[in-house]
Amino acid sequence: MTRPHPVILPYGTAAVAEAAALIRAGDIVAVPTETVYGLAADATNAEAVARIYAAKGRPSFNPLIVHVADLAAAERIAVFDADARVLAAAFWPGPLTLVLPVRSGSGIAALVTAGLETIAIRVPRHRAMQGLIAASGRPLAAPSANASGGISPTTAAHVAGSLGGNVPLILDDGATEAGLESTIVAGRSVLRPGPVTAEALMMHLPGGGRGPVGTSDVTERGADHRRPPTGARPSPGGRGVTAPGQLESHYAPSKALRLNAIDAERDEWLIGFGDVEGDVSLSASGDLVEAAARLFDLLHAADANDAARIAIAPIPAHGIGEAINDRLRRAAHR
Repeated sequence: MTRPHPVILPYGTAAVAEAAALIRAGDIVAVPTETVYGLAADATNAEAVARIYAAKGRPSFNPLIVHVADLAAAERIAVFDADARVLAAAFWPGPLTLVLPVRSGSGIAALVTAGLETIAIRVPRHRAMQGLIAASGRPLAAPSANASGGISPTTAAHVAGSLGGNVPLILDDGATEAGLESTIVAGRSVLRPGPVTAEALMMHLPGGGRGPVGTSDVTERGADHRRPPTGARPSPGGRGVTAPGQLESHYAPSKALRLNAIDAERDEWLIGFGDVEGDVSLSASGDLVEAAARLFDLLHAADANDAARIAIAPIPAHGIGEAINDRLRRAAHR
């Protein structure tokens, strides 16, 4: 049964305390991070985690990211190797998720990991998520706070529009900073590109700037381009899902989306970039960071527009543009 309306509270001490009380009671709460808004629950409580899946309509084979306060908390849950510690030191707190072996006795509900022997974990930078972790005293499982497969939310209004009464409380701390979900890394492979680029990762890993180290170098390889590791669960498309954000159709508006458009066709609303003006623009100056921050917001606006279809201008594939193109490819998949 859905609740009639979510309560939206502006960020503050009282709001965080109310949200933390819901978490400790086994409920779910929408909360901003520096990437997108997340739908949080106590990661040690299987029934609470099940409420995330139910609210989102999320497939149970799709694992969740666990958010913790710091590296020490992460090491109580996951087994770190030398590379993982280097990356954590360089990019935490921040928009980097590490996929690591789950530690025996971690207390994390099996539903969080979708039955895999690995766990996706990160230390967020945003004050609201850090405040909720501290006030609740729990590690928080938190995928994006939207209906599964839909456009990710970068504002509280996006959350309310997508989930409605399926979430009891939304902490509102304005629009998110990065506007794209975190980069996900397993070993030296990027499973999902994001705000932390492969180039930035290679700069910090031993030998990363000089070519492959060990069995695999840091590469921007999506789920479509790699063999699933042993134990991977099959996705509806037949490929392995070993981390969040790997479904072929994901981040999708309800309308058809045409990529690499220079001009709008008669029934399209065009999202521009750089020299392609469009009805709106991700960044008139061609700034990829600005484009990443605005991507989901403009996809929401396009979905609400009267035009029957959406078109979007070409986005360069370097740097964070790789992450933007990853989201667009999945959003356009039918």
